[in-house]
Amino acid sequence: MKSIIYFVSEDWYFCSHRLPIARKALADGFKVVVITRINKHGDIIKSEGFELEPIEIKRGGVNLVSEFKTLFALYSCYKKYNPDIAHHVALKPVIYGTLVARFIGSIKIVNAMAGLGFVFISNKKRVKLLRFFIHRLFRFLFNNKNSQLILQNKDDLEYFLKNKLVKKDRVKIIRGSGVDINKFIPVEECIGIPIVMLASRMLWDKGVGEFIEAAKILKQEGVEARFVLVGKVDSENPASISNSQLNEWNELDTVEWWGERSNMDEVLAQAHIVCLPSYREGLPKVLLEAASCGKPIIATDVPGCREIVHDGENGVLVPLKDSNSLADAIKELLNNPNKRERMGENGRRLVEREFSEEIVAFQTSRVYWKFLV
Repeated sequence: MKSIIYFVSEDWYFCSHRLPIARKALADGFKVVVITRINKHGDIIKSEGFELEPIEIKRGGVNLVSEFKTLFALYSCYKKYNPDIAHHVALKPVIYGTLVARFIGSIKIVNAMAGLGFVFISNKKRVKLLRFFIHRLFRFLFNNKNSQLILQNKDDLEYFLKNKLVKKDRVKIIRGSGVDINKFIPVEECIGIPIVMLASRMLWDKGVGEFIEAAKILKQEGVEARFVLVGKVDSENPASISNSQLNEWNELDTVEWWGERSNMDEVLAQAHIVCLPSYREGLPKVLLEAASCGKPIIATDVPGCREIVHDGENGVLVPLKDSNSLADAIKELLNNPNKRERMGENGRRLVEREFSEEIVAFQTSRVYWKFLV
């Protein structure tokens, strides 16, 4: 039996973004092993018929002793299972997993970069220095006959090719992680005060600050709407917004913070407009889910977001870090329910045609089998 290892930093991320792909691999006859840090989703992973190997890994860890322990634990898992394919997701698993797999030598490697985040967009001197070394490491890791890189959008592909981080024949675009179109379905708009929603991890670079400013602008103009944040604080991310700041906005009635929710289909069903004024994305799953629910979406004209938001068709693209333009776009859609409906219908058709879980799982499966024939 062929086997595949998925190495992902967080169990929740595996369940939300990689579960359909792993299910497809299992259905195709692979033995599936998941290596991840366990929080709340270990039982879900095991219930799918996957083998689970817990590992201690911190996305932002810099303690050399703990990082060495993580590498050694990873090496032990790879030697134990000797997989045919190792699929690594996000920056640290990509680096650590590829180093271990290359050292062992016999493993085919699939690396998935789910967007170029803080390390690639920050202008801080320390981060620029880190980026310099990561570029050189990527050139070593990705340009190997047993390695395939998956990116989620054309802008990221252009970045990797322009900086000569990977050869053209070693990289492929698979747009996003897909959406369950049978779960995220269109429903009638809720009656009452319209809800404008931003759903993501509570990070500054998701555009939360700009969303807050847009809410203040519109409230000062007397626009009647509820502005809602949905998502958890991510304390390991340097761009995380603090609980105290979120509670302050909540108490001042600037926005409502609903916290982390697991029932996102029901949550998105309550929204009239979904926003993501992010600074950069891979291909944001929440916009796919919102579009699948038939919601008009407003996002910044940046990599990742522009892959799913077709300006004027299923949503609106606004300039980066521009609260006034964001407020104008929200106001326009609040005042035009027919436009919201038309954009929602267009978004649903787009997701059905290009972004379903089945499409993404099939495309990923083809990458696996290409290695094995």
